[in-house]
This record gives sequence, C-alpha cells and structure tokens, in this order.
Amino acid sequence: MISLMSPSPRPHRPTNSADDGDATVDFGFRRVPEAEKASLVRGVFESVAPRYDMMNDLMSLGVHRLWKAELIDRLVPRPNMRLVDVGGGTGDIAMRFCERGGGPVTVIDINTEMLTVGRDRAIDSGRLTGIDWLCGDAEALPVRDSSFDACTAAFSLRNVTHPDRALAEARRVLAPGGRFLCLEFSPAVSGWLAGLYDAYSFRILPALGRIVAGDADSYRYLAESIRRFPEPDRFTAMIAAAGFDRASHRRLSGGIAVLYSAWRL
Repeated sequence: MISLMSPSPRPHRPTNSADDGDATVDFGFRRVPEAEKASLVRGVFESVAPRYDMMNDLMSLGVHRLWKAELIDRLVPRPNMRLVDVGGGTGDIAMRFCERGGGPVTVIDINTEMLTVGRDRAIDSGRLTGIDWLCGDAEALPVRDSSFDACTAAFSLRNVTHPDRALAEARRVLAPGGRFLCLEFSPAVSGWLAGLYDAYSFRILPALGRIVAGDADSYRYLAESIRRFPEPDRFTAMIAAAGFDRASHRRLSGGIAVLYSAWRL
C-alpha cells in the first residue's frame, strides 16, 4: 500500500557560527535568513505542485525526459535494488525506476503537496505497491544508515539550504557499493547558447509560469536558483568531499543539464 508518512524528528546538530541567527543563504538572487529558506522553498513548490510536471515539459521542450532516461540508464535498475529518491515528490524518477525493473523505492520530499501529486499519479497509473512516499528533509533523511543500494536526486539539491549536508545524508543512507546519481541544471552555458539560455530563463520561463501555473515569481526563483548553484567542477568536488568515491559529471544538451555520478565504497 502506498503510504504518505510524516517526517521523523530531525537529529540534533551542533551549533556553530554558521548556524547562528545572523547567517544568511541564497534564495534565488536574494539573501534570506538561513532558518527561513526551507519554508520559502516549500512555498514555491506548494504553489506549482499541480502543474509541475506539465511545466517541466514546457520548460525543457520535453528534453528533461531524455535527461532522466539517461539517469535511469546509468543506474541499471534491478529487482533487488533499493532506491531512495530525494526531492522526487511527483514520482517521475521512482516510476521510471519501477518500469525498468527496479526494486522498492522510497520517495522523500519536504513538500507534502508534491508527494500527494506523485502518490495520486502512481495510483492513477495502477501502481499500488513498490513506492513509499515519505515527507522529510534532504539534510536529515528520516531513514536508517546503509539502507539503500542507490540514491537519486533530480533537480532538487539546489533548493536545499545546505547542499553539503544533503550530500552527506545521501552517503549515510547508502549501503557500501551504493550508487549516487544527481541531475542538476548548470549555472552557465558557454558559446552561442549562453544568450539564448539567459533570455529563456529570465523572460520566457516566468511568463510560462504565469500563464500555465499562475505563478511567475516561483519560476523566476527557479531560474535564479540555477544561477546560484555551483559550477559542475565545484559540485563534483563537493560530492567527493562528502565522502563519495569516483565522483564525476557529464554535461548534457550542450551543458544545460549535468549528470553527476559517485559511489559509496
């Protein structure tokens, strides 16, 4: 039975100067108090959840499907493979994984509206078993150590307050030999695509958001959050610094998206 669970209490984290009340972090191009970012991001996705998948198709002209297919191809699902998909509320990766013969999936997302969309989508497609829907924070995943064979995150880590903590959590929940795969947009595109990429991100994308989802500001934030995300070389180094082995990345579609790969050995 598909279940929509509540998050477990967050583990205690020691405080330090980076965690005090004066600390600020990026929320798009704005700086906001560190403690407020998670609720602001939650508000963005509450607003766009009902039209999120449709907007993904419109935003990428359907190319996001090819990027996600590449992720699944690299993952090579098997019936005994246990997957945790972080920030995968609408179930896109989870259902692709199941369709390719993967084992049980746990989808974890901080936003219950996104999880409800995913759960309903799975039920409508006839998938009543094999996926658990769990509300939780990427920086404090409410699952046991070493409990999964693979961890995926598709276009979600740029929205967390501390990506380094989310990476450490991804490693914690992987069993030895487990695979980590992450899809993210690149903050910069070179060559002839650069001007087109900027015009699309900051003019067309908010307009699409207003017309289709009734929310231009949320899609303006999403475009800004891409520009604030680390460059591929730097994020690959962050993955390695979190304790992963064989961290690497591959640019897709002229560098618009990047597929990151690593292992817990």
